[in-house]
Amino acid sequence: MPDPFVSRSLDEIRFWSRIMKEHSLFLKLGFRCEDTQLINEANNFYSVFEAIENKSHLFTVDTDPQVIRTFNEEVYIAAANIWSFKRKVLGLIIQCKLPGGNNLPLLVDHTSREANYFRNRLAELNQGRLEPLPDAIIDENVFFLRIMADHAKFIGHLLDPSERKLVEQARNFSHDFDQLLYQAIDLDSMRPQSQTHPLLDQFLDQNRVSVKSLRDFKATARDLIDACRIKSIIHPLLADHVFREAERFLYIIDAFEISLNQSKM
Repeated sequence: MPDPFVSRSLDEIRFWSRIMKEHSLFLKLGFRCEDTQLINEANNFYSVFEAIENKSHLFTVDTDPQVIRTFNEEVYIAAANIWSFKRKVLGLIIQCKLPGGNNLPLLVDHTSREANYFRNRLAELNQGRLEPLPDAIIDENVFFLRIMADHAKFIGHLLDPSERKLVEQARNFSHDFDQLLYQAIDLDSMRPQSQTHPLLDQFLDQNRVSVKSLRDFKATARDLIDACRIKSIIHPLLADHVFREAERFLYIIDAFEISLNQSKM
C-alpha cells in the first residue's frame, strides 16, 4: 500500500510548486523595467520552483518516506523564502516605493497567503499533525473562499471596462464569495458547537455549488482570452492559473465530503 504521507506530500508539492513558479512570473511582469533587482529575484524564484516541480515528478508513491520528508524540508525553505520576497514587495508598494508598477497590493498579499499556506502544509505533513476533520473543513474553506473572492476581484479589475457584462459577473461573484467567507468565519467563531455533521455537510454543499459556478466562469473567460475574443489585460496563463485553483478547491471539498460521510458511518 502506498504511504499516505508520501502521496499527500507529492500532491501538495506538484500543485503548489507550479503555482509559486507562476506567481514569480506574474510578479515579474508587474514590475517596472528599472526594477532590475526585483526582476532578477523573481526570475530566480521561477527557476527554483520549476526545479522543485520537475524533481517532484521523479518520485513515486512508493518512494521512501524519509526521502520525501527531506524533500519537504527543502521545499519548505523555498516556500518560506518566496513568502518573504512577496511580503517585501508588498511593503515597497504600500510605501509608494514602486510607483507606476502593475502589481496590485491585494494581489501580492494574495500570493503571499498562498505561499504561507504551502509552507504550513509541508510543516504539518512532516510533523504528522494534520488537523482533525471538522477543523480542517472550516479552516480550508475559510482560506479558499477568500482566495476565490480575490480572484473575482482581480478578474473584474483586469477586464477592459468596456466588457461590461463580464465585469458585472465578476463583481457579482466577488460579492457572493465575500458573503460565503463571512458565513465561514461565523461558523469558525462558533466552534466547536458548530461542528456537527449536518452543518458541515450543508456548508460543503453550499460552497460546492458556488465554486462550480465560479470555476465555469473562469473556464469561459480563459477560453475567450485564449481566442482573443474579449478585451482585457489578463495574461492567458493567469486565466488558467485561477481556473486550476478553483478546480483544486472543488477537489478538496469533494474529499472532505467523502471523509465526512465515512466518519458518520
